[in-house]
Order: sequence, then C-alpha cells, then structure tokens
Amino acid sequence: MSTEEQAAARGLLRAVSEELGPLGLELEAAFHRAPRHTFLPRLVWLDHEGDWTPCDRELEPARWLEAAYANASVVTQVNDGQDPEDGDLWPSSSASAPSIVFRMLRMLDLNPAHRVLEIGTGTGWNAGLLAALLGDENVTTMDVDPMLTDPAARSLKAVGLQPEVTAADGAGGFPPSAPYDRVIATCSVRRLPYAWVEQARPGGLILTPWETPWFCYGLLRLHVGGDGIASGRFSPHSAFMLMRGQRTDLRIYRDVVRDEHEPAESSTSLDPWIVAGQDAAAQFAVGLRLPDVWHAWHEQPDVPGVEVRLWLATTDATSWAAVDWDGTCGTDLYTVWQYGPRRLWDEVEAVYAWWTERGRPPVERFGLTVAPEGQRAWLEDPSRSWNV
Repeated sequence: MSTEEQAAARGLLRAVSEELGPLGLELEAAFHRAPRHTFLPRLVWLDHEGDWTPCDRELEPARWLEAAYANASVVTQVNDGQDPEDGDLWPSSSASAPSIVFRMLRMLDLNPAHRVLEIGTGTGWNAGLLAALLGDENVTTMDVDPMLTDPAARSLKAVGLQPEVTAADGAGGFPPSAPYDRVIATCSVRRLPYAWVEQARPGGLILTPWETPWFCYGLLRLHVGGDGIASGRFSPHSAFMLMRGQRTDLRIYRDVVRDEHEPAESSTSLDPWIVAGQDAAAQFAVGLRLPDVWHAWHEQPDVPGVEVRLWLATTDATSWAAVDWDGTCGTDLYTVWQYGPRRLWDEVEAVYAWWTERGRPPVERFGLTVAPEGQRAWLEDPSRSWNV
C-alpha cells in the first residue's frame, strides 16, 4: 500500500472504532489482509446532492481513494451493469459501509472452525475479510451476477485469498459446500429463503438485512434449531439493496392508479409523515404487519395547500390510497382517498394504533420464525404471531 492508502486505512479504522468500539486484533488483521480499496472497481458512483455522479480512479485518484476509505457505502454498479444511456440511473450493487460490515461480522460470533456461506458477493471485500478470519476452505460466497463474481474473484486472488466464489442465485443457497455454521447475506430480503435454514447446521446462525415493501430497515439474526425451524429477533440501523429475485417494479401512475378509478374520500388525524417518514420504529411495525403494502411520496405542485401526497398500494396493484400532506406536522385533519377491495389507509391506522397501544415498541422487540410451512413475525411473545 502507498503512503496515502495507509493513511486513509488508518483513518477508516479510527472512524469505525469510534462508532463500534475497538475492533480487536483479529478483525484489524483481516482488514489489513484485505484492504478495502483493492476490491473497488476503477469506476464508482458517489452521491452528490441527490444525484449519482461517476468517479474514475484514473481521473480523480484523490476523490476515489477518499471514497474507498470513508465510513460510507460506495456504489459500484448501476442498472445491473447495463449502460443507462439517457435513462434513469439507479444503484444495483455497492460496497457496504465498513461500520455495518464489521458490525455484522461481530454478530456472526465466529470461531476459526466455522464454515460460512455468504449471499451477495458484491465486490468480494466481505468474503475477503471472512477468508482472512477463517481460511479460504471455510468460506463460500455467491452472487447472481457474474459481472460481480468474476472481478471479485480476481480481487481476492490479488491479495492472496481464494474462497469458493460462484455465480448463482443465492436464494437456493449452495448445497455442494453445506452444511454451514453461519449464513450471512449482504442483500436484504423480504422473505427468508428456506434453503438457508436447510443448509445451516443445528445451532448455527443466519444473519440477513431485512426489508418490507414499506420500509428497508433492520437486521434479522436467526438461531437454527434441530427441528428445521429458525427463530430470532431484529436489530435496527441497516439498509441494503434487495435480493434481485425479490424485486418488484411498480409505479403509482404507470401500474396502479387509473383515470376511471373513483376513490372514496375521507379524512384522518394521523400525520402520514409519522408512518412513512419520521419514525423508523413505526414504519418498521407497519411494514411487518402489512407485508404486501408499499408507499411512495409524490410532489403535488398543482394542488393548493398540498405539498406532497403519500400514495399507498398493494403489491398486486388491486388497492390504493392517497393522503395529502402540507409539509407540516400536527395538522388537525388530512384528506384521504381510498380505492379497491381493501381500505389501505384504514389498515395503516389500525397498525399504528396497535403499535402505540403496546407502548411504541422498538425494532428489537420484534422477531421472526421461519419453518417449512411458512414464516411468522411476532412481538416479544412468539406464540402470538402473524403470517408474513
């Protein structure tokens, strides 16, 4: 490493240690064995005032290196590797923020004998850290996109690490190397693939980012039992790109709302910003209780007194609702429109009332159980659960 790279790496270690506490000798040694900058592509995309702007290492070396060793995520692929041309540019893969990477490694509670399956190779950096901690022979990493696994394998080899790298859909796990003591995903899921439970040893752990169509938030840590059931709790503060096989591509005006729809009009005293913007715990509860409902905010410049409108819809696009918001909290009443066989805003209000009646529980009090017959979420008591 050059002098500049060494200085940047030390700065990142300080930043992560300030957030998480001392990493310990093993994690620091893994960090030095697999330097983050060696896994980033020449071209990355950085957030600049809400827009993704390219940063080429050859053209902007200082800016590129700063991004490589910032305690922040770095977008490493857009539009699934396709040229966006003049269309929308959207992130499709990234190098996660180092603090969440190390936090998740700690949550795995690793020991040197563990065999690990990683879902979502990405740049290969996380697989490199795992291989440095456990040895190449104990780490299998997979990604659905060969445009990611091929350069990741080259980056790993360049630093002297060669875990198993395969291009395949991670939803099916990787049976040839099973069973695993730990399964870790670096993409979020809306339903946990049961293959991960089947390929984990009894007593093993599964760790994955979680999201619902309503809200991308939380980490799920499951303990695998000998009965084919995995159960555990959520923890807060994470947001990852969704597993590609679980994506949905729905837009309010393109796929849901039609001119001939005649919605019912009503009013509400529940501030829409609380359940769709302000309160992470409230949003998490809504998403977990209504796993087939998503939302989007749209500006309404032509509606007097309305700054934005919150739109809700089911993932099958059969029901929708809209709530006007004037940009301020505490307004006495907000106008509501609802259409379809379900009254979605009424459902959101009911979940919010359920959540507040129970003392506004944080994310850590919710859990999930995964069994062959399905998945059920719960609040504190697993015996009082609901399907997700």
